[in-house]
Amino acid sequence: MSNKLTSNAPIIAIIVTTLVWTITWVVSKHAMQYMGPFDFAAWRFGLGTLTLFVVLLIRRAPLKPTPFKLTFAIGMTQTAAFQALAQWALVSGGAGRVSMLVYTMPFWAVLFAWGLLRERPSPRQWLGIAVAVVGLVLVIEPWHDLGGWQSTSLAIAGGAFWALGTVLTKQLFQLHHPDPLALTFWSMFLGSLVLVALALLVPSRPVDWTPALVLDVLYVAVLASSLAFLLWSFVIMHLSAGVASLSSLGVPIGAILLAWAWLHERPDAAEMVGVVLISLGLLATSSVGTRAGRLNPQVETPAAGKGADS
Repeated sequence: MSNKLTSNAPIIAIIVTTLVWTITWVVSKHAMQYMGPFDFAAWRFGLGTLTLFVVLLIRRAPLKPTPFKLTFAIGMTQTAAFQALAQWALVSGGAGRVSMLVYTMPFWAVLFAWGLLRERPSPRQWLGIAVAVVGLVLVIEPWHDLGGWQSTSLAIAGGAFWALGTVLTKQLFQLHHPDPLALTFWSMFLGSLVLVALALLVPSRPVDWTPALVLDVLYVAVLASSLAFLLWSFVIMHLSAGVASLSSLGVPIGAILLAWAWLHERPDAAEMVGVVLISLGLLATSSVGTRAGRLNPQVETPAAGKGADS
């Protein structure tokens, strides 16, 4: 039983992460009523980093930083750039729409993994990207007025930075095999410093600390940031960069349905067709499989003293 549970652990982690991040988009959109996007991102990851620090102390885990260059790059892309752009996109964009555009991440991940990890895209993945591009056009609807161009551009850019951070995380695991908790803590810490700086330097509306906002911040800090990003690092460590994007299949669809039910953000016919096509593209791009050997891919590591990041 324990061996079976261990072998299924990455899939269980994906399911939990998917559920947590689905709710996160609606919670984050709700929080935009009470504070600016950079303030929210700073509080989210500042408290999230503090939570992970407490966990490290409780576990008496070593606080030695993971290899700096790649950890810094992950913090700047997966934490700072991704979260700042995604929260900014939510100011004027709907939670469901923004989440779908951000979750174009796997398409970018396939391309980044090709260049950085030499994971050559398969014909199925290229087909998935082509189908998803058509769906993306239907979601954006460029034949209408481009009043939402800013939110659209920010969301897509956020997805691209997240993809780069995902591939860099996979690269760090291949080269150095760090502890996932330590990597999550140090990358979030470095990214949080940038988010706090943005919150202090960029003028924004005064924060209205209502009980609802406090609950929003606690949810995204403890669950969506600390727990979910820790699980995400665990998933990336055990799965290929392409398969790790499995969570992309559920989160934006769930966010669209939840935003429809809670925030009354009803997508039109073109957007619904686009969502279906993007989902099919994600399915093909992720090439999801759970056969033996897929969950713990063998990777080549550089010889000692070569290719090390310091």
